[in-house]
Amino acid sequence: MKRDKHLGIKISHELHEKLVYISDYEGRSMSGQILYLIQKNVREFEQLHGKIDGEESVQD
Repeated sequence: MKRDKHLGIKISHELHEKLVYISDYEGRSMSGQILYLIQKNVREFEQLHGKIDGEESVQD
C-alpha cells in the first residue's frame, strides 16, 4: 500500500501571513488550503493536457 507523502516548503513571513488570512477566509486549515490549491492546479493541468498517469514523469 502506498503511503501519503510529506512536503516541507520554505516561504516568506509575508506570504505565510497572507496564506493564513486566505485559509481562514475559505474555512480551511493552512495545510488544507495548500492541498486544495495543489489539487486545483492538477485538475486544470489535466483539463488542458490530459490525465496524468501516476507512473509518468517529466525529465528536464
